[in-house]
Amino acid sequence: MFFIDTSKNKKPVYNAIVNQSLDNYLVNDLRLPGHGLILYINNPSVIVGVHQNAYAEVNFPYLKEKNIHLVRRTSGGGAVYHDYGNLIFENIVIGDDGHFGDYAYFAQPIIDALHDMGAKGVEMRGRNDIVVDGKKFSGMTMFKVGDSYAAGGTLMFDLDMDTASKVLTPEKDKLESKGVKSVNKRITNIKPYLDEPYRSMNANEFKDELLKRIYHVEKLSDIETYTLNDHDWDVIESRLKDKYDTDEWNYGKNPGFTNYVSKHFDIGTVAFNFSLKNQKISDIRIYGDFITGGDIHLIEQSLLGADFTKAGLEEAFSKVDLAANLGKIDPSLLIELLLSKK
Repeated sequence: MFFIDTSKNKKPVYNAIVNQSLDNYLVNDLRLPGHGLILYINNPSVIVGVHQNAYAEVNFPYLKEKNIHLVRRTSGGGAVYHDYGNLIFENIVIGDDGHFGDYAYFAQPIIDALHDMGAKGVEMRGRNDIVVDGKKFSGMTMFKVGDSYAAGGTLMFDLDMDTASKVLTPEKDKLESKGVKSVNKRITNIKPYLDEPYRSMNANEFKDELLKRIYHVEKLSDIETYTLNDHDWDVIESRLKDKYDTDEWNYGKNPGFTNYVSKHFDIGTVAFNFSLKNQKISDIRIYGDFITGGDIHLIEQSLLGADFTKAGLEEAFSKVDLAANLGKIDPSLLIELLLSKK
């Protein structure tokens, strides 16, 4: 595994909009053969999953008041808050999809490094979380293009928990499904669990020490490294103007359809925003923090025009590969959710 240095002109890049677009460039364009790793820090920002409705996840008045950026990533998963006390790691794997979906494989080097730094209680839990003493400090996600993919997540070192709790508005059902009443009770920073001197470090210092332990080296200069060059940055910045630095991509459009239903399942939260006309589905959008390598728009297209009855919805879902385009879930559960608006 080699390291991909995402600094520009030898200076770290903190712009969350730029950083969240890097994985797409690395997977689709640069395509360095093998297994690379990037590790960076973002300015204060809310990062939403590619399939999420930002309007249902974020406290927009607070976001604007505190000048927090809203950024949409290219992978699934839920909404998270980032600031200068938070690290983001991503594995960029080109030409070998053997470990796609295996979150534990990519979490293990992080877990081993943190154990070595004193946080002995760190472990993998659930489908994509890393926890310490039962509290989450890292959530992971992936996206895939052909035989290549990005797999990574957050690592909360010294995140401002108060701001995170105010700017994120997770749906009540998602919290209730986990048996808790507030987001603050289920997340933590890893910093208090570390030994000294790591506990007294800032996030950038901790980042360097973490890299040394992931790569088992004494000096950062001993790590095999590819540094993004001027050509790389020209392509990255052109994509920002075309897509990633646009309101259409980051905010998305709130359809404002008549009905909104949401429920947390084993594959993640699934939400339907839809309208009916003559008891048929006339408009529909699917949202959620599920992670899929498929195309949810195929499911939306199948549901358009369907009779809003159990039989009509069963017929609609039978015309699309639900497992490939959403996840392994019984269509009867989704039908029950849709009809709960009746």
